[in-house]
Amino acid sequence: MRPMRFALSAAALLALAACGGEPDEPGEEAPSAQVVADAVRLTGEGLSAGGEAFYFNAGRGEVETALAKVLGEPNRGATNTECGAGPIDFTDFDGGLTLNFQDGALVGWNWHLPYEGDAPTAENVALASGETLGASRASIEGREGFALVEDSTLGEEFTLAGGIGGFIEEDEVAMLYAGTQCFFR
Repeated sequence: MRPMRFALSAAALLALAACGGEPDEPGEEAPSAQVVADAVRLTGEGLSAGGEAFYFNAGRGEVETALAKVLGEPNRGATNTECGAGPIDFTDFDGGLTLNFQDGALVGWNWHLPYEGDAPTAENVALASGETLGASRASIEGREGFALVEDSTLGEEFTLAGGIGGFIEEDEVAMLYAGTQCFFR
């Protein structure tokens, strides 16, 4: 297991506790997200799943339902009450996609290479611009707005235009994220 993923995995395991709750009210749909049937497209403002698109602040129930139609049922969920942004509920799907919710609303997502024992990376998930996990350093460095995050304590972190961030390990993209995260820096 790569060192940064081990650190993030360990932090995530320490941070996760049992999650529950009723489906939430529908949120505002995001017409600007690229919608592709049978695929998930991630943006700095939210995501699309199948034929539906959602901005951050969309309702948990409708977002999870749309993702389940494309990726299958979630494989785990939890709540972390110690995040700097306040309590965050997590829902993990096979293929490395995690959705972050606060007060029943989508506030962020992160997509990571599989941890030991996880299902392979979902092939039908990508950034709206087409980039995927495992993309080369050169490919991601060529993206608009690419900048390394100076003094990141989590590894080789970068940002892109449009509110997307990520991590590079061994010269490839190991994680992408947008919105509210529960990273321990």
